Amino acid sequence: MKSLIDKRLFDLPGMKKYAAILGVLIFIQAVAIIAQARALSIAIVNLWNLQSINTIVVPAIVFTVAFMGRHLLTVVENRVLFPFVEKTSGDMREDLMAKIFRLGPAEIDKRGTGNIVTMALEGIDQVQTYLMLVIIKILDMSITPWLILLYVLFLRWEQAIFLFAIFPIIILFMIILGLAAQSKADRQYEGYQRLSNHFVDTLRGLPTLKQLGLSKRYADNVYEVSESYRKETMSTLRIALTSTFALDFFTTLSIAVVAVFLGFDLMDGKVLLLPALTILVLAPEYFLPIRNFANDYHATLNGKNAMSAVMDVLHEPEMTEREILPDLKWEKGSTLKLDQVSLTYPDTKVPTLKDISINIKGMQKIGIIGASGSGKSTLINLIGGFLSPDGKNQISINGHQLPHLNQANWQKNFLYIPQNPYLFHATLADNISFYVSAATSEEINNAAAKAGLSDWIKTLPDGLNTMIGEGARTVSGGQAQRIALARAFLDPSRKVLLFDEPTAHLDIETEASLKNDILPVFNDHLVFFATHRLHWIGEMDYVLVMDHGRLVEQGTPDELAQRNGDYVKLRSEMEAADL
Repeated sequence: MKSLIDKRLFDLPGMKKYAAILGVLIFIQAVAIIAQARALSIAIVNLWNLQSINTIVVPAIVFTVAFMGRHLLTVVENRVLFPFVEKTSGDMREDLMAKIFRLGPAEIDKRGTGNIVTMALEGIDQVQTYLMLVIIKILDMSITPWLILLYVLFLRWEQAIFLFAIFPIIILFMIILGLAAQSKADRQYEGYQRLSNHFVDTLRGLPTLKQLGLSKRYADNVYEVSESYRKETMSTLRIALTSTFALDFFTTLSIAVVAVFLGFDLMDGKVLLLPALTILVLAPEYFLPIRNFANDYHATLNGKNAMSAVMDVLHEPEMTEREILPDLKWEKGSTLKLDQVSLTYPDTKVPTLKDISINIKGMQKIGIIGASGSGKSTLINLIGGFLSPDGKNQISINGHQLPHLNQANWQKNFLYIPQNPYLFHATLADNISFYVSAATSEEINNAAAKAGLSDWIKTLPDGLNTMIGEGARTVSGGQAQRIALARAFLDPSRKVLLFDEPTAHLDIETEASLKNDILPVFNDHLVFFATHRLHWIGEMDYVLVMDHGRLVEQGTPDELAQRNGDYVKLRSEMEAADL
């Protein structure tokens, strides 16, 4: 049963307050259950003994009131809990998105885009279902059986001892089954994450796959991954159904044992009919909370796994000291210096970046080139503040020593354009005005025109008000890059631009067309442009050459060409690749 309860559940904001309110309601409900059982038993015994109608009607009325009150309290409990669950799950979704935003692209690369998207959408919905199911059931299981047990102890201690002894045995059995189910559920959730990431990656690369004639093969891969997930789900369901059946069997057997011994005691005259019947009516109620807890076993297990995954992200350590850098506006005299900076990912021992030293001033166009895996994207993420270096005080902006570049006043100066810009489920205008929410329609139109979106917008049914993003109108890779570019045109106050191989997945024709729109935005900006395409190098003022995490050469393109070193060698390889 422990496998169904995440201990962090009790640390949720407002949990103690609502647990106290629900605890009082469940206590009253337990009293109503006892009153209902007692009144029903009195009515039946009086009817059996042919007592007067008044001795039957009054207990019957009490039973009816207690019965209705009990079920009315169930409705009240759900009504009380729902606003808390809705707010908690909503806050959790906002906290998750804010956390992902703070952790940056490195976290998305680590967990996978598909996993993050499903976690924020379906995962939070599963958490909401989990909270609605588990909170009331935990409190019910913690209060109702023990009140019933105390009342049974008052009536007949022998049956109370038996009920008390059997309860922990059932709990132990549930824990054993829970441990077995947890391993199955973990594999199922891993399969779910794998399916999400695989599906999203396949969709993103579909145009390329079709061009290479590999779409059918990848369709088969998606089918195989989804079929594997189906089998893992069915395996988990088998455990869930087995546990429910076993629990029902044990509780029914326990009630039968109570009934048999009460029958023997009745025949021997050791107990009167009224207390015996009351105990018999209460015995199923004693086991009902734990049976209810097991009824939604699979949904509870899914919700628990989803909540654990969300909580793991929310508790992911993030960089501190984010407010060290004073207010900054990047200008021609501004400087950025990295001095022997190294970076090692948490799950590796070998540094991904090693002894990086650069000294940047003002507005420049800086190209970052290197073979795949040389550290270009990692360097971009380091400059963006999405990753923290190994040492401290090796970075400075305008002479201010910094432990890392995850500084609020630095990040508000740059705009990040990755290979696959994220498009929100919103209008095209809202996506363009992401950084400038107060932008006017005229400003958005001008930015879209500069990014080369005007012709495409004319073909849209609602123009800038057309919904795009998740579940809405599809957008090609080139159009997505132009939308990201329009964001840069719309917000000229952000003078630092980080491009992480923005044209890597585009065909040559689309890239050439996009390049004409990208180049104007370089003016009067500090640009870091990671690329493996040769034709971009000629547009750069300064080039950083990366190789296996090291900055092996740096300088202007002309200077590097004269040295006949790593730059010339890499350029030759890039020329051969372009042929």
